[in-house]
Amino acid sequence: MACLDSLYRTALRLTRVPADAEDLVQDTYLKAFRAANRFEPGTNLKAWLFTILHNTALNRFRDRSRQPLVYDSDTVDRAADASSNLRDARFAETPETLLLADTLDPDLKAAVDALPDAFRQAVWLRDVEEFSYSEIARMLTIPVGTVMSRISRGRRLLYDRLTAARAVAASDRPRAASGGIP
Repeated sequence: MACLDSLYRTALRLTRVPADAEDLVQDTYLKAFRAANRFEPGTNLKAWLFTILHNTALNRFRDRSRQPLVYDSDTVDRAADASSNLRDARFAETPETLLLADTLDPDLKAAVDALPDAFRQAVWLRDVEEFSYSEIARMLTIPVGTVMSRISRGRRLLYDRLTAARAVAASDRPRAASGGIP
């Protein structure tokens, strides 16, 4: 249970919907309990749980992408007509999302959220969850070199976006009077 908060934060990053993140964590623990006899004592339990989490998320994504898109046109029309406040109300604030919103600079949060999924996962697992490259490679079932590349490229994208955001913010600020010199 010590890993619950970390798993939820990562699940929320993967799903971006609090209810889906909760379901993903619940499924992760259920699978972990069912496979407890396959856990090797002395190895990293947290990394094992994160591997299960990522595999479960990947399987869900694959399953959902195979399902045909079904929608009700009346519901779509009502959602389009609803005000943004009513639409945003269905996403409940959780303590974790409030903490992340408070601790992450808005520009950083926006830059992390804008990263492509592969880069966002690798950067999040390394820089926030502090897993080693080899642990991340096992979790995501990719080579260590790919993990290193994704983290490097993800960090570069973050740097570029944050630098651009700061440049825009600096250009929007009023300039101090220059003592009469045009």
